[in-house]
Amino acid sequence: MWSFATEPEFQDQLDWIDVFVKQKVEPLDHILGSQWNIHDPRFVKLVRPLQAEVKARGLWACHLGPELGGKGYGQLKLALMNELFGRSRFGPIVFGAQAPDTGNAEILAHYGTPEQKKRFLEPLLNNDIVSCFSMTEPQGGADPLVFTTRAWQEGDEWVIDGEKWFSSNARYAAFFIVMAVTDPDAPPYKRMSMFIVPADTPGIDIKRNLTFYGEPEATHAYMRYNQVRVPKDAMLGGRGDAFVVAQVRLGGGRLHHAMRTVAQARRALEMMCERALSRTTKGELLARKQMVQEKIADSWVQLRQFRLLVLETAWLCDQNKKDYKAVRKNIAAVKAVMPQVLHDISARALHLHGSLGISTEMPFADWLVNSFHVGLADGPTEVHKITVAREVLKDFEGTDKLFPDYHGLAEADRAHDLYDELLGD
Repeated sequence: MWSFATEPEFQDQLDWIDVFVKQKVEPLDHILGSQWNIHDPRFVKLVRPLQAEVKARGLWACHLGPELGGKGYGQLKLALMNELFGRSRFGPIVFGAQAPDTGNAEILAHYGTPEQKKRFLEPLLNNDIVSCFSMTEPQGGADPLVFTTRAWQEGDEWVIDGEKWFSSNARYAAFFIVMAVTDPDAPPYKRMSMFIVPADTPGIDIKRNLTFYGEPEATHAYMRYNQVRVPKDAMLGGRGDAFVVAQVRLGGGRLHHAMRTVAQARRALEMMCERALSRTTKGELLARKQMVQEKIADSWVQLRQFRLLVLETAWLCDQNKKDYKAVRKNIAAVKAVMPQVLHDISARALHLHGSLGISTEMPFADWLVNSFHVGLADGPTEVHKITVAREVLKDFEGTDKLFPDYHGLAEADRAHDLYDELLGD
């Protein structure tokens, strides 16, 4: 039975999250710097008590199974939660659901040794530490087939050497999960392996920290691994299995990013509506102007369409027991649509606020830049559109006939064959 209803018990939790985030979490965005700077005394003073409230409510790290201290919620419930706490930059970390830590925790839970889980996974789940996923490279962006960072074995150690680009959260991370080429002559998708590298390992050099418009601090690093040595068991998964390991973290994470994008676009729409009902020009409210009404209508429809696509994809993930390959097309579609939705709604909201809208006193320019960010993170939009097309085409076959079976004359012939005898013609 298909239903758009939410069970009352969980709806109560969602209602609590909505009020809690608006009243207590969103204000943090205007006071604190990076949400990953967990050792900032102000973070400890302001964020830790809010995390304690979330834990007491039983809503901490709900993506994790009970054996790891979470609720083991499916993607649909997680999507509905992310839609609410995604309104705030600090929302995810207050709820123990911040990237890249969620994905890195998934990898460690699947592939980490008992010692690695004790040293890294347990404190990561409790937000006593934060982590970094170090994959992309300056010469090839997110295309792993052109990566040059190498790892080779010397005795009981692996030696990692090369550069990484835009390694988010590196400056605050306690450890890095690094993708490196271990078998350059192997087939393309078997050349790389994944490693866990503690941040205090000699040879790690942050060449510089980068940021983009709207971020309070530079938290994305241009890194150099100078023959960094890690023990043999630092490899996560098998040799050459980096792509398999990476998929553990990507599917669900893309959905969570999408629902947070819904939250941001929804805020832009809310601000647009309030503005339209507050400002007067040429003797009437903006809300009475037909072109303004068109912007609001287009934004509402666009947002609802995207939200339904995300929720359907989350539901399908739950039905397929987190087999993200089975819903690859749907996840790719979500990722492909996401940047355009945020861009369009943010741009309309900015425009309706006039000069105030383009100022740094309003968030619209931040959200516009973020629309490009979400179009690059976890793979560029073009890659996901290709995936959608390929998956769709798998359900169809071509024909070697001169005219297709759906040609009007052929369909008319079949119709007559089916019904002429009944009509007595």
